[in-house]
Amino acid sequence: MAGTSEDQNGKSNPSGWTRRHFLKGVGAAAVATDAVIDRVVHAAPAAPDGTAVGEVMSGTINVTLNINDTDHKVAIEPRVTLLSTLRDRLEPAITGPKLVCNAATCGACTVLLNGKPVYGCSVLAIDAVGKKITTVEGLGTPEHMNPVQQQFVEKDAMMCGYCTSGFVTSVTALLRRNPNPTEMDVREACKGNFCRCGTYPHIFQAALAAAKSGAKV
Repeated sequence: MAGTSEDQNGKSNPSGWTRRHFLKGVGAAAVATDAVIDRVVHAAPAAPDGTAVGEVMSGTINVTLNINDTDHKVAIEPRVTLLSTLRDRLEPAITGPKLVCNAATCGACTVLLNGKPVYGCSVLAIDAVGKKITTVEGLGTPEHMNPVQQQFVEKDAMMCGYCTSGFVTSVTALLRRNPNPTEMDVREACKGNFCRCGTYPHIFQAALAAAKSGAKV
């Protein structure tokens, strides 16, 4: 019957396909795939010279960082993070942002970069050149606290203190863009900050009290 064949065991094969046909098809597909890959490889641009990458990344470079409205000249390697630069490479050091997880999960190193909260441990210092960097020290001092700092004291929103500067920085950024937040807004703004002591209720109260004060943050 047309369109049928027998396999090696003599059984009828209605499809007409045999093991020989299958192997021929696989072979043709492999040859075609190799041809495509070969064309792609030869069409791709040549890899950069390894020495070029080494020249860019080796040694230190001199940069100027604007931190809390003051320019700081510092020599750093391109791989150094903003947090490490603030804490380890400035004189005097800026230690408000804390080194805790060093993995962008706890928020203790939060700083403002052009007004936006970022993790200092996950931003390269060279990427902050030409931008305005604000740490908790730039928000207020013990003698002249900003409204958020003041309410953190009033509402007892601190325990061990490692997370406090990150929360103050994140809440300040929130109130600058939204002067009248709800508690859910505060929770959303603080979701990148972690308090191991569990002082969240007091932190949220402090944020809402700072908003209600109407004072400029």
